[in-house]
Amino acid sequence: MNIQRYMTRGVIRVVTDSLRATSRNKAESAFMKDFAKASRQASKKRYAAEKKGEHIPPFLIASITSECNLHCAGCYSRSNNACCDSKPVNLLSSDEWEKKFCEADELGISFILLAGGEPLMRFDVISQAANHKSIMFPVFTNGTFLSDRIIDTFDRNRNLVPIISLEGDRQTTDARRGEGVYDKVTGAMEKIRGRNMIFGVSVTVTTENITGVFSDEFLDNLYKLGCRAVIYVEYVPVNDDSSELAPGEEEQKLILKSVRRLRRRKKGMVFISFPGDEKSSGGCVAAGRGFFHINAHGGAEPCPFSPYSDINVRDTSLREALRSPLFRVLQAQGLLSDDHIGGCTLYMNRDKVEAIINNGGKENG
Repeated sequence: MNIQRYMTRGVIRVVTDSLRATSRNKAESAFMKDFAKASRQASKKRYAAEKKGEHIPPFLIASITSECNLHCAGCYSRSNNACCDSKPVNLLSSDEWEKKFCEADELGISFILLAGGEPLMRFDVISQAANHKSIMFPVFTNGTFLSDRIIDTFDRNRNLVPIISLEGDRQTTDARRGEGVYDKVTGAMEKIRGRNMIFGVSVTVTTENITGVFSDEFLDNLYKLGCRAVIYVEYVPVNDDSSELAPGEEEQKLILKSVRRLRRRKKGMVFISFPGDEKSSGGCVAAGRGFFHINAHGGAEPCPFSPYSDINVRDTSLREALRSPLFRVLQAQGLLSDDHIGGCTLYMNRDKVEAIINNGGKENG
């Protein structure tokens, strides 16, 4: 299949749905119209590169810090030591991130998802991102740092979109994220709604919350709070003890069916499923097919759930990172299309990814 055409259709769907969801909000609608134009220009850049044999993905995930103030149960970042309590060292500076944002703009990358750790603990990087109006920056935050000062920044720069993590209702969210977190973040949502700003919610889907997070009650409440986008991410088990929380084949079918139903019925919201929206792409879109991940120290990784890298963007360009031996091998062999449980084929096949790294980025056999 033509992966560039597939990913561009995905961008068009997100932008179109966002235009519809923001049609009654003058400030957001004005930005989305400008961004729609910018995303078309970015698409032309990617297609031009494709004709020259160079594939540029439309998405990039940037984990801008390894520091976080919460200790969520089953946190993948803490389990692989990508996130810790000690003061981070050797992080990419705000100037280094600024350089990468400029490179992304030149390449035609339309979306840069800012993550962590807790990305709002790197307000210096958030401020740099705000200047790049042709790129949309969904900021995946736990919501506890959404102060008036930070909300002011989001208000002035509509290309920064807060995506706030919830696990479902108060009981489910507090059970995983800590007592009082639900009330704190929904209070922040009300402040954002008071500014007439658009925000989204990120939900980690497990076998325990799968029924509630697709319910009309849950989503109607989010809509009343001002939420206009919901991103569903299938849980990736951090160890064998948590594997029962990962959606299996039947749960994955339910997720796909539920998202399709919501897209038909709730036109005022945008719904994205990961990796559910990959199912028709011929496999996983990580490792540069549709996106790749830069960790807080600059390592270019296939995705956040596959923390392996053979190249660092501190020493090279994004263009060169996309040509890394690891990415090339993963794209060339069938590993990205393997059947898997728990949302991430690369996580489930991490022993094979490690073997590629240990083999110097060469195919085995």
